[in-house]
Order: sequence, then structure tokens, then C-alpha cells
Amino acid sequence: MTPILQIDSVQSYNDYFGVETPHPLVSVIDGHEAKPLRFGRKFYHIYTVLLKDADCGTLRYGRSQYDYRRGTMLFIAPGQVMGSEDDGRLHQPEGWALCFHPEFLRRTPLAGLIKDYSFFSYNANEGLHLSEQERQTVLACLANIKEELRYPIDKHSKSLIIDNIKLLLDYCVRFYDRQFITREKLNSDILARLETLLDDYFLTGKSATDGLPTVQYCADCLCLSPNYLSDILKKETGTSALKHIQLRTLEVAKARVFDPRKSLSEIAYELGFPYPQHFSRWFKKQTGMTPKEFIVKTEDETVKVLKK
Repeated sequence: MTPILQIDSVQSYNDYFGVETPHPLVSVIDGHEAKPLRFGRKFYHIYTVLLKDADCGTLRYGRSQYDYRRGTMLFIAPGQVMGSEDDGRLHQPEGWALCFHPEFLRRTPLAGLIKDYSFFSYNANEGLHLSEQERQTVLACLANIKEELRYPIDKHSKSLIIDNIKLLLDYCVRFYDRQFITREKLNSDILARLETLLDDYFLTGKSATDGLPTVQYCADCLCLSPNYLSDILKKETGTSALKHIQLRTLEVAKARVFDPRKSLSEIAYELGFPYPQHFSRWFKKQTGMTPKEFIVKTEDETVKVLKK
């Protein structure tokens, strides 16, 4: 396996492609203007948005491999490793790359908003697949940024570039929303698999040994990134992955507190809470009542219904 290339600056990324660096903190690279290069895995210290217009080999992200398709977008945040294994041949890059250093966002509105673009934490297999019309919209945004970079830097440069980067990212939010809708059946299957996963987690006693289920655990089991899983659930159910897990845990807890054979302490440990007090506080936060108060209220309501 070839060494991982460190992309610690916009300059180093431009050097990798063999293009000039008109701005030290942001760059738009047209693959046709780049030199032929060999594939390799890269550790990114900068934000990078990739629009791939041709097959560029087998992409490795983490321990998994994926194939690119024309019109596929990928979003890379600082701290991520992505790239293709070196096959010993030179390849002409096709497509576009937008890269910007985190420092470029400092003291701009985008600095506080960048974390809201959750697709920067998606896995490679969760890339954005564009229609031709969407692809043209993305290319127009990239062209605007590239054109602005040709001008000498002045007091307007940064705000105009930031505005265009934000416009591009906002369009990508819209396009991902469309992708979630067009993949409704697949998303429903993921939701069903999540429900089965959580049911099995509690039924098999895994919660007692491993603690409460986490978003990371569920995402790993479903071969998804935590952010992608959460975004799917928000589209399908209106709740985040964390909230969905909490609601399912609460359903199990409500059923078990009525088991006369077990104390609240035993139920708490079975569900994965380290201490009974934690369970009682969590239960009250979710329902507004302690487990005992919930039992009394439910039993009183049941008696009232039976008397009618």
C-alpha cells in the first residue's frame, strides 16, 4: 500500500494536480487543466468538494471500496482520508474540485454554518448523484468561484467567494433532499432494518452488557455514516437518529416497568443504564414522570376506562 499523501494546504492540493495557486486559501481545479497523475490515498486538512465526471478507479474510504459514476459529488472535511489505490498508471483527472482552508471561513457567516452541512461527514457510498440539470447548476457555481479567483484580491473578494461557496452548498442540500425522496423505498428499508436492530438489541440482552444503543453503533450495523442515518430519519420520521433511539428505548422501558417480577434497579441495568438513578432521571426527562409515577398514572387511567 502506497503512503498516504498529506493535503495540509490549498497549495499542496494544487501542487498535487500541477495547477497554479491564485489564492492561498481557496481553489477551483478543472481536471482537464491538471497534469496526468497516479492515484493515491490522501489525508485532508482542508475542506474539499469533488465533482467526478468519469470513472477514476476504485475509491477507498476507510475500509470500504466504491466505484465512481459520472455526476457524483463527494464532500470531504478536515481529518478525513479518501482516495484510490495506486494502480501504477497515470490518469488524466476529469471533473472538478473545490477546496478551501478552514482559515478562509474565519470571521464569516459560513464559519458558524459549515457544521450544518452534514454531508461533509457522509461516507463515500452516500455521495450525491446529480441529474444533468443539477450538474449544470453545480458547474455554474464552480465557474463563478473560479472566475472570481482570477481577479486581483480586493475588499470584495472574500465575501463574494464565501457567498458562492455557500450557494453551492445550499444547492447540494436541496439536491440531497431530492435524492432522499427518490430513494424513498431504500430509506424505508433502512428504517425497518433499524427497528429490527433495536428490537434485537434489547431482546438479546446486549443493552445489559454494552449499554444503551448509540447512533454510531446503529450506523455501523447498517453500513451508514451517523449523519446520513440521522438525515434519512429526519426526512422519514421528522426525528434525528438519537431521538429515534431514545423513543424506542422509552417504549421498551414503559413496557418493562410493569413487570412485577423485576425491580426498577434490575430494569435499569437491563436497559443499559449504569445506575438506577440515571434511569429514573432519564425516564422523567422523557415523560415528565418518574417510573413509579408513570405506573400509578397508567393504572389509574386503566381503572377509569374499565369503569365506563
